[in-house]
This record gives sequence, C-alpha cells and structure tokens, in this order.
Amino acid sequence: MKKNKSDSPIYAEVSLDAFRHNLKETKRLLSGNTKIMAVVKADAYGHGADLLARVAEENGADYLAVARMNEAVRLRNAGAKKPMLLFDNCEPGSTERYIELDIRPTINNSTEADAYSQAAAKAGKILRVHIKIDTGMGRLGFLCDNVAGGSPGGPLADEIVRIAALPFIEVEGVYSHFASADSADKRSALQQLRAFKELADELSARLEKRPMFHIANSAAIMEMPQSHMDIARPGIMLYGIYPSKEVDRTRAELKPVLSFKSEIIHIKKVGPGFCVSYGSTFVTSRQTVIATVPAGYADGYNRQLSSRGEMLVRGLRAPILARVCMDLTMIDVTHIPGASLHDEVVLIGSQGTESITAEDIADLTGTIGYEVLTSISPRVHRVYAD
Repeated sequence: MKKNKSDSPIYAEVSLDAFRHNLKETKRLLSGNTKIMAVVKADAYGHGADLLARVAEENGADYLAVARMNEAVRLRNAGAKKPMLLFDNCEPGSTERYIELDIRPTINNSTEADAYSQAAAKAGKILRVHIKIDTGMGRLGFLCDNVAGGSPGGPLADEIVRIAALPFIEVEGVYSHFASADSADKRSALQQLRAFKELADELSARLEKRPMFHIANSAAIMEMPQSHMDIARPGIMLYGIYPSKEVDRTRAELKPVLSFKSEIIHIKKVGPGFCVSYGSTFVTSRQTVIATVPAGYADGYNRQLSSRGEMLVRGLRAPILARVCMDLTMIDVTHIPGASLHDEVVLIGSQGTESITAEDIADLTGTIGYEVLTSISPRVHRVYAD
C-alpha cells in the first residue's frame, strides 16, 4: 500500500478482509447455536479496536470483550453497539456506568456480588453480570469445586444460586478460562472442562433463568468442540495467529491481519572495519551497504532482534546490523541490487516470495506472537486496507 507523504515513515497495515476471513473461519468451526464473543482487548491485540470491533459486529460477533474499563468506554465512543463483557478491574462503584454503557462486569467473589446488588438497587436498574469460575488458571474468579484447593462437593453452586437471587442482578453468563488448551496434551484442559461442565449442569437444573456458559478460547475453538457451549471467545485467531505451535493448523486457515512496515531513510557504503550502532557491537568485515530504517524499540520492534533479526527489502532478507536503537535500526543491503532511499521495508509481513511472521519474531526474542503484536507502539500509524 502506498502511503501519503504526510504519513509516518513506519506504519502497521491492517487487512480488514483478512480479519473478516478469520471471523468466518471461527464461525465455521463452531456449532450452529454457539454465539461469538470477539475479544478486542489491548486495542484489538494492537490492530486498532475502534474499527475492528465494529467490523466484528458487522460480521457476526454477538458480543465483545475487553480487559479494562477505559477500553470499553473508548469502544462505545467509537460506535460499538454489541453487549460487552469486561474481564478485569471491575468496580461496584462504576455500576451506573456499566448499566448506561451496556457493559457486563465480571464478578469474582461474593463481596463484589453483594456490592453490585446494592449499587444497582440504588440506581433502580438491573445490572447484567458474568460470574468468573477458576477451574485451574489461578488468576481470578470463584474457585471451582473438585479442583486442587477447592472443596469436593463444595458450596459454589449454592453461592451462585444465591447471587442470582440478589435484587437488581441478572446473571447473564458464567465462564472460565483454559490454562493450556493450546497444548498438544489436553489432559489439564479436559480436567478444567469437566469441572466447569459439572457446575454448569447443576446450575442449569437449579436456576430459574439459565445463564450462558462459556470457556472456549481460540485453541479450544479449534481443537475442543465439546467446549464450545453457549458462547466462544475467539481472540488471537481473529488476528491470524495460531494459539501455539502445538495446535493442529490444518483445522483452520488463518490469515495474518497485520503487516508492520517502514522505509529506507538513509543509505551509505562503508569499508571493512566500520563500527555500527551503540556499543560498536558489530564491525564490518567487508565493503558494506548500510541502510537506516526508522523503526526501533520505541515502536515495539524488540531490541533482542539486534544482530539477529531480518527485514525484507525488494523481496530479499536484509540482516539487522548491531543494536536496535530507540527510533532507528540499521540493516545490511549489500546483496540487494538497487536498494535505495524510500524503498519499502517489511518488518512483519510478506514481500515478494519472502515473509516474516509475528511468530518468527517471537521465536527469536523468546516470547509469543501475542506479545509481538500487542507491543507495537501507539505511535505507529495504523493504515486500514480493504
């Protein structure tokens, strides 16, 4: 995509068609009655939630999910209409705002539930909530019976029935989260699912109004159809990244949504013995053509790629020379015929027959594709294709 001269020299190109495709693949994998809760937290994993939330709504998402209240408010201001689940940092003091903005807070303990009921009664309006169950993740939620540390035959169902009877509270959903559904070994995930389904069955029998139950994340959508239940929560798969190397990639054809691009802004030819970048950690051994690219760790381009990573120029791989700086990185284009000023440089994405994925960068930096995408700085301009 050609940029306007006024645009930043470094930008993330987001393909809405690829996002729509991945959402369609998600729907294909789900059973017919399972609703979709599109996870658009962390600015839609770095892709730009203002637009992608609305694209998700227009293409079959029944709910949205975010992690923080400021994310929810931002999406409502951007025009998102669907009901929205707030995963974390829920506060009973914000009850009136949740009702006003059609946001479902998560209840993690009984004290919160009572406080929400009192706040909703004071407002005189019903608050819809989802109750979080810890089936083995160890982060948030009511500890499920029959898991380590829980009480076999314990009173969790009794407590949820009590919460559902609180005035001005509607328990719309009950959910949990897998710790290792993306592992080839599914024993732990199956134990979590078994515990959650036992609770769901008991609540379904006891509650006058049955809530929606949900536990399936991207990996479970792909490989654990028995976990799909009432709602599934696709996250990373919507953005074209497979949950891990251990999932069966033949189950879904995912297309990367984001490409990370820049350009050459300076180019010079130096002789052998020339020191490059901070600390002089790289010294040329031959005549070398060095290209400078306005991309650095302040843009979310990991400093661990120093002298290890590559970028694409004219369809060829250009090794990074020495340390990645805050705003700039130097690459070796000696072997690239005709490399010149303003040539497109691809940090993540494809050029010609070559490609560099977020997962490739994750492998080099000892992390996961999720972090690579969400680390791309807000100062990097997002450009939307399609």
